[in-house]
Amino acid sequence: MKITKEEVLHVAQLARLDVDEADIERFAGQIGTILEYVDTLKKVDTGGVTGTSHAITLTNAFREDEEKEQLAPEDALANAPEKDDSAFIVPKII
Repeated sequence: MKITKEEVLHVAQLARLDVDEADIERFAGQIGTILEYVDTLKKVDTGGVTGTSHAITLTNAFREDEEKEQLAPEDALANAPEKDDSAFIVPKII
């Protein structure tokens, strides 16, 4: 599918991109090649293929929760720049 210079400029304007004059022809060719490939994919029979939301079947990438010993308050506050007994002192936000 042939893409014109005006179409490239229109898409660039919609995307708020500043495109150099030298790049417009190159982009037109690249976008045209991509659209030709999409047209090729449209010709493939996908009637018996179920849709997917992910390319791989990864259900959970997280580790199992493990119960560990609690950190002592004095150890947690050891490197705090400001502290008050058992609490961090942070700047007031509101």
